[in-house]
Amino acid sequence: MVYAVFITGTAGSGKSLLTSRLLQWYQENGNYAAALNLDPGAASLPYTPDIDVRDYVDISILMENYGLGPNGALVMASDMLATRLDEIQERVDEINPDYLIVDTPGQIELFAFRASGPYFVSNLAADNKAVVFAFDGMLVSSPINFVSIALLASAVKLRLKCAQINALTKKDLISDKLKDILDWAGSTQALESALSQEKDSEYSLLSKDLARSLTRAGFAPGLVAVSSNTPNGQVNLAAALARTLNQGED
Repeated sequence: MVYAVFITGTAGSGKSLLTSRLLQWYQENGNYAAALNLDPGAASLPYTPDIDVRDYVDISILMENYGLGPNGALVMASDMLATRLDEIQERVDEINPDYLIVDTPGQIELFAFRASGPYFVSNLAADNKAVVFAFDGMLVSSPINFVSIALLASAVKLRLKCAQINALTKKDLISDKLKDILDWAGSTQALESALSQEKDSEYSLLSKDLARSLTRAGFAPGLVAVSSNTPNGQVNLAAALARTLNQGED
């Protein structure tokens, strides 16, 4: 059986590092895991991808052939993901891992909000799939920012139409705010209380309304905290993935 795990999140949220840590965790615990890099603009990666979209799409060639700037070439390259799915699928089938960890493009809008990303998630052949959305611990250390990222995570879930787990990254860098953030994720009351202390009442009220709407719609985030520098938290993330992917049999 092949399980596919798509790592998503905002630029700089630690997607590639999370991919590396999760890959390492599975390999050290007796699973055959492989990494698929879908970021055509990645300059370097903290892991060696088993399958790399850069082998199929070259940003510099697109810039030269079509007279594009870096951003335009990234958009075009991301749109080309769908056209390379058959070749990538062939490589996945050859490798046949237990877990395929998919590192998505750094700019989330290139993957989640254009047609190619949802198409790729829907049509990649796997026995089951899950999305991990990385909540950047440095970004969500204020309650209004937390609601903003929770709203984005919900939008990604709507776009990709896949079971989603939310991971709080960089827990070791936000030790003074960690408890607060986890409280906001686990309790609408705690989040609203924090929002009430914001100085800008207009945005505080808007954030409260959004938080309530997300909770009513079943999009309350819930977070699994993981470290940026160590494997700390990976066992909890792997357990959450196991429950999602194979009903906890792992």
